[in-house]
Amino acid sequence: MERVDNSVDNSGGGPGVSPALGGVLCGIVISSILMLHSIHDLYDELERKRVMLTFQGPLSAELISALLGAMERRMEGIEQDPRIRRRVFNVVMECLQNLFHHNNNRIVQGGRTMSTDEPHGVVMIAQTTQGYQVLTGNFMAEGDVERLKGHLDRINSLPPEQLRELYRETLANGTYSAKGGGGLGMIDIARKSGGKLEYGFVPYDKDNAFFSLNVNVTN
Repeated sequence: MERVDNSVDNSGGGPGVSPALGGVLCGIVISSILMLHSIHDLYDELERKRVMLTFQGPLSAELISALLGAMERRMEGIEQDPRIRRRVFNVVMECLQNLFHHNNNRIVQGGRTMSTDEPHGVVMIAQTTQGYQVLTGNFMAEGDVERLKGHLDRINSLPPEQLRELYRETLANGTYSAKGGGGLGMIDIARKSGGKLEYGFVPYDKDNAFFSLNVNVTN
């Protein structure tokens, strides 16, 4: 298992094999870590759950490149089909880019959210009986929750042909968000994974919510 981390409060662990909402998964991850008593126990738990990579902490372009490199090496050792390796890699890349560019730049300290100079997030990638699972989580503005929820629900309601058309229309219209996303990232993640996007929003305070995204890439 590859693990990249620069925080003692790591949230890799538990759920990698069960399809559930991202918010529930994130809670299970954190709870599992809190119950472990040693680094050896943590290692055994991650291996048992087939967790391939975990990260929690500040994000940068350089770190994303390192995470992608670690993921690529891990996939070469466990997945023989190059088409599946490419699909998983592309989904992980899009998820990390989305996590980096669409982030409220907040962390929790002393039970309160605090502003930071750089984006923070949590990432977990696991092998499942059906394929692979990519989970990301980060804080976002509470005022943006309904807009993002509507966008995700629309994506999940469309068959593949209409999803491709929505991607082309969004790209052609040039309707980009304040951080340059335009909703293309989520559409592309859905297209490349070939499945529905599981998500969850956990309100934290009046201004912030924690957003969890769970993407399944089936064999």
